[in-house]
Amino acid sequence: MENEKVTREIPSEGDYFSILVAGKRRENKGGNKAVFFVGAGPGNPKYITVKGRELLESADLVMYTGSLVNTDVLNCVRGEKLDSHGMKLEEIVSVLAKNVKAGKTVVRLHSGDPSLYGAIIEQIDGLEKYGIDIEIIPGVTSLFASAAALQTQLTLNGITETLIITRPAGATLEKDSIKELSRHNATMAIYLGTHKLREIMDDVAYPRDTPAAVVYHASWDDEKIIRGTVGDIADRVEELGIDKSAMIIIGNVLSPGNFKRSHLYG
Repeated sequence: MENEKVTREIPSEGDYFSILVAGKRRENKGGNKAVFFVGAGPGNPKYITVKGRELLESADLVMYTGSLVNTDVLNCVRGEKLDSHGMKLEEIVSVLAKNVKAGKTVVRLHSGDPSLYGAIIEQIDGLEKYGIDIEIIPGVTSLFASAAALQTQLTLNGITETLIITRPAGATLEKDSIKELSRHNATMAIYLGTHKLREIMDDVAYPRDTPAAVVYHASWDDEKIIRGTVGDIADRVEELGIDKSAMIIIGNVLSPGNFKRSHLYG
């Protein structure tokens, strides 16, 4: 029904009660008439959320992209596992909808957190045409796993209170804004850019001695941490032959010499 649709627009203050009611309505529909979009986390199976794991264990069908998701995360799955690598959007949506309409519990598993470069809105729009609801279960993104590996904060009092998340231009993005964004001198996290690392470092406005780090396979057993500066990080990473599956972080939070004590500690 039209009045049961939940908008994805940012609500006004008076609309929060409506969103709460819509959520309750979804819970009261009965059965599992929804696709669960689950964030798989950064790779380590132990990093998936409790709810995410529970859904994997109870699902009749788990659709995932084998080139992106660590298949060790799937070890707890008892139902059918379907690799969507090579499938077109319409085929993915059709399979998900068909299984939900058959009364099955269906999980669409995405690497990291679905809200970051997850390409889920196209799937959600397609499922809406079939009358299928969705629920999103967040996951630990590789950026936060990388910060944990580096044992640092991404925002730090006296250094920067701003974190910029972005990516370079590529097959799915004609032009990026990395150079312009780097002028803010905030912490910058760059996804999907290891293969363009030298080009990125040559282009950013940070001073050449600004700390930089690349974390390969954050949280995985073969995790690698490479530290350097804007001026030399590309050489260090190229020496190790790493050109994908890594997070790039730039900023003085990586080597904070003059941060200010948090007001939380008086």
